[in-house]
Amino acid sequence: MIFGTLPSGESVERHELSSGRLRAAVLSYGAILQTLEIDGVNVVLSLPTLADYLTRSRYFGTVVGRYGNRIAGGRFTLDGVEYHLPLNNGPNSLHGGTEGFDSKVWEVRDVTGSAVTLALTSPDGDQGYPGTLTATVTYTLDGDALRIDYTVETDAPTVVNLTNHSYFNLAGGGDVLGHVVRIDAARYLPVDDDKIPTGELAPVEGTVFDFTTPHAVGERFDGAYDHCFVLDGDMTVTDPAGGRTMEVTTTEPGVQFYAGGMLDGDATPYGPHAGLCLETQHFPDSPNQPEFPSTVLRPGERRTSTTTYRFPG
Repeated sequence: MIFGTLPSGESVERHELSSGRLRAAVLSYGAILQTLEIDGVNVVLSLPTLADYLTRSRYFGTVVGRYGNRIAGGRFTLDGVEYHLPLNNGPNSLHGGTEGFDSKVWEVRDVTGSAVTLALTSPDGDQGYPGTLTATVTYTLDGDALRIDYTVETDAPTVVNLTNHSYFNLAGGGDVLGHVVRIDAARYLPVDDDKIPTGELAPVEGTVFDFTTPHAVGERFDGAYDHCFVLDGDMTVTDPAGGRTMEVTTTEPGVQFYAGGMLDGDATPYGPHAGLCLETQHFPDSPNQPEFPSTVLRPGERRTSTTTYRFPG
């Protein structure tokens, strides 16, 4: 179905998926996961209209790119050439720049009752990034799980780091400060005042970043989490009040755990901590930090990744 029309005249499609206890809706604008219902309860933060996504969104449910997370100074050097990106987060470039993948209309390639594949071509020079990049994202409902598969290819060397920016609230409302989180990660990335990693992979042991045993979001650090963790395994989130649990697995090396502390109840329908993000990805600012796992993609390479969100019942 047609969800709405952009000022440019482009139509935005909405596709509904179902499998067992799960129902989902995906938009072609931003490849947005608009809703994800478990037994009839929507567990992601959603907006009702296209106009809301154009004016009131904080990346709700979008696929962000060409580079999810921050690149310091909006610049990086690749093969001896320096590239400059739009600054849209203080001194940094965030989530691909001022017109990232979250604000593009993706082509709907294939739809079944339980899956949809979307594709986007990002031309050479888009937001300052080199190379023409082709990306596909497939959302699949399978039993009690949502799986997201990503594929990227390029015709010239570039950097790429795609992720989904859904905010989860397993209660379907209220805040997530009481949600209990476990992250199998012995290390995390400390950041400076501009939220750029210092380069250290610091141990979580003895810190407020230790989620190797479960802790409530609001138990420590005022719930002000917006940090990347170096994954050793999976993640779980539980709403003790309602009993609903989400298990997250990924092929990516890291996850940005963001507890929604900067959500603005005046600018969006949601206030602080209305949802939390587990953005599976490579590390922030990797193009400027060669000791981090590389995000460079070269012609002839086909990079894939998969993240699965499971809701055992």
